[in-house]
Amino acid sequence: MLTGKKVILGISGGIAAYKAAYLIRLFRKAGAEVKVVGTANAFEFITRVTLESLTEHKVYHQVFGDQNDYTTEHVSLTDWGDVFVVAPATANIIGKLANGISDDALSTSLLAFDGQVFMAPAMNCKMYAHAAVQQNLDKLVKQGVQIIEPAEGFLACGYEGKGRMEEPETIFSTVEAHLKHPELPLRGKNILVTAGPTREAIDPVRYLGNHSSGKMGYALADELAARGAEVHLVSGPTHLQPKLSKINLVRVTTAEEMLNACMKYYQVCDAAIMAAAVSDYRPAKIHPQKIKKDSPESSLRMELQPTTDILARLGKKKKQQLLVGFALETDQEEAHAIKKLKEKNLNFIVLNSLKDKGAGFAHDTNKITIIDNKQEISRYPLKSKQEAAVDIVNMVEKHLC
Repeated sequence: MLTGKKVILGISGGIAAYKAAYLIRLFRKAGAEVKVVGTANAFEFITRVTLESLTEHKVYHQVFGDQNDYTTEHVSLTDWGDVFVVAPATANIIGKLANGISDDALSTSLLAFDGQVFMAPAMNCKMYAHAAVQQNLDKLVKQGVQIIEPAEGFLACGYEGKGRMEEPETIFSTVEAHLKHPELPLRGKNILVTAGPTREAIDPVRYLGNHSSGKMGYALADELAARGAEVHLVSGPTHLQPKLSKINLVRVTTAEEMLNACMKYYQVCDAAIMAAAVSDYRPAKIHPQKIKKDSPESSLRMELQPTTDILARLGKKKKQQLLVGFALETDQEEAHAIKKLKEKNLNFIVLNSLKDKGAGFAHDTNKITIIDNKQEISRYPLKSKQEAAVDIVNMVEKHLC
């Protein structure tokens, strides 16, 4: 929750200004206060009445407006705010801030603000790619402004390319992460996370797999990135997306593909959290065509061969890295988890039991026990997977920092 936090939302004149309404609702729902400052052109796309109704605050839009509370509104407003978010940020406002130009309410307020600024660019793809715009963005990054990269896709102008403002949910998550962890305790740390299932093909339409949803691994990646870590998320097949756009998402399908991706990133990582449910076996033979029910192979007898144990491989290669494993058990849970902890050279292991209601695959909740390599045991009640991720990352932070 962001109760007590104060967000200044800057809106400049682009079609994506309509998304500001959704962004305000996300901040308000999380408990934050929002005040809006806009350019004259912004109100060609969204009305002041809409913004004032959603924020319950007057919109600041004129440096010398009759409705301003103060003649120095740009100073009082920026003293009030904890963060300044510009969404959408047009090429015009990007250029003004980069070069110290202040000739309207928004640009003047930006120069008067000495906290963290976020900008979510939105413009035609050719404009975004222009050397002048890219140079201005580089200047802003050097000034400490955090740029929330635009997405690729169909644009309102009819073009297709990079320039569409990132979705409000992603902008909100990025700002939320900063407000929750302004000190970024894991800044400079490289962390590998695996998530989801793997699939091993039987024929072109069938596979061996499991029920993993990937929710726990994605929650971990989001929490680590929120604390400043550089996160490489190697994910098996899921429909999930990380909340923070800075997470390096690497999608794989098979256990072998996951192994190769993990080996690539592990060597440069400070820690690895292996939350994926990797297939233990794969078919010894993959049929090139779909197996028909009326074929000689309809009563199928399948020979399986083991996949590489990724966690054990990383444990053997471990130098200074922190290595975290997961254990999903159905009986003698702690004894099996401790055995796995020792055999695979882990720093600690996160145990789930399928006996616990609401834990395990597909649920939005989890009940975990963390056991470290000194066999110190921390037990936690049933929580959301996001809250469980906080507990796990607290342990990671304790070991790394």
